[in-house]
Amino acid sequence: MSVVLEQAGLGIRNPRKKSRFLPKLMKQRFLFLLLMPGMIYFLVFKYGPMYGILIAFKDYSPQDGVFSSPWVGFKYFREMFEMKYFWTVTANTLKISILKIAIGFPAPIIFALLLNEIVSNKFRRIVQTISYLPHFLSWVIVAGLIFQLVSPSYGVYGLICEAFGWQPRVLLGNGESFLQILIVSNVWKEIGYGSIIYLAAIAGINSDMYESAVIDGAGRFKQCLYITIPSILPTICMLFVLGLGGILDGGFDQIFNLYNSMVMPTADIIDTFVYRVGLVDMQYSFSIAVGIAKSVIALVLVLSSNWIVGKLSNYTVF
Repeated sequence: MSVVLEQAGLGIRNPRKKSRFLPKLMKQRFLFLLLMPGMIYFLVFKYGPMYGILIAFKDYSPQDGVFSSPWVGFKYFREMFEMKYFWTVTANTLKISILKIAIGFPAPIIFALLLNEIVSNKFRRIVQTISYLPHFLSWVIVAGLIFQLVSPSYGVYGLICEAFGWQPRVLLGNGESFLQILIVSNVWKEIGYGSIIYLAAIAGINSDMYESAVIDGAGRFKQCLYITIPSILPTICMLFVLGLGGILDGGFDQIFNLYNSMVMPTADIIDTFVYRVGLVDMQYSFSIAVGIAKSVIALVLVLSSNWIVGKLSNYTVF
């Protein structure tokens, strides 16, 4: 009877039937051992501290602790949405992030396509190595290099202006030129490292398709247009969706090491605002509330972009 009911899908299982999980676990134990460090990292450093979001709903005091501080509900969320400067930093964050995505996202794709067209393997490896190196430099070092380049008094920019008799400007003190420096330096630093995954996707394309295209008379440009780009389109869609999840990041390390009081109205983003409010002014509850709002918006953007990309191209991340 139980067998009949189980086959009918009524959820009654045979008690004598053994679970298959433990045999699979023992069979793939080495794979699970490889997975354990990553799981432990996320459990300890990502999921473990999540109880701290309670601070956003409490009048937190370090003396009382997270659980003993009094509840205040959505008080800090209301203050956040009523604060005009919060909307200013949100607009700055969106502006900077959209510019970085619009310019910085296609740059590694184009760079990978160009690298793929280089015939000399030796020259290709040299270009790849040079382009990868900036990624491994911290923004502290890169900011120092930028200061040396654009300084109007002792930098390369200042020396060029002096040689031609021009009056140099303080580029890092002007909002428009500051944004341009942000975008250019971000592309320069990440274009090589970002192209790695696209080069890997290109390497996985079946070479028979290129041979067939050559027989049909297709040149290198048409091969790239009709074979290479469509073949790496799922990878492009996946990285685009994941990139939209960080649209409210703006790049804290980069901006924190470059900005100053003169460009604060243009360059101040949510992360730098949270840093000042939370760590400098010690308004912990308010800063956590801002961080939660940012995370919720990022989640909505990821889900929405995944749905839109799925409708347009039939490629989705999840």
